[in-house]
Amino acid sequence: MREKKFSIRFAKIKDIPIIMKFIKELAVYENLEHELNLTEDSLKENIFDKKKAEVIIAFEENEPVGHAVFFETFSTFVGRHGLYLDDLYVNSKYRGMGYGKRLFEEVAKIAYERNCGRLEWQCLDWNKSSIDFYLSLNASAMPESTTYRLNHSNLKKIFDISIL
Repeated sequence: MREKKFSIRFAKIKDIPIIMKFIKELAVYENLEHELNLTEDSLKENIFDKKKAEVIIAFEENEPVGHAVFFETFSTFVGRHGLYLDDLYVNSKYRGMGYGKRLFEEVAKIAYERNCGRLEWQCLDWNKSSIDFYLSLNASAMPESTTYRLNHSNLKKIFDISIL
């Protein structure tokens, strides 16, 4: 049996429907579909026009199987920029085939080639298979920190309070 051809490339504008599909699938997997607020227009604006994030897409033959979304950060302690991996997603049909690892390795390679001080990401506490995957790559959890978040409406509340 012939081995299937696997490839990874940077996303193009024509890939917006693929990116959208994967983000929706990831939201369902993480039970966070209630937080979805994106549109194809917002993806185009922020990824391709304003270049606020980058996306790489993995393919088996010509079939998109997953993606990684990442963006640049800066660490005052390290004194250099880094990359933040926001999404690493492989469609359930293609999990367990090493595609997630290859996507992750590609992001790590990009971070290394760009001389980043670090590559960081978050993982949901209940996602044992992902945690095990990251630990197998020698990643370390940061137990001394907790992520906090202000959503858009709460940002406005801070602004409204400060002008009183």
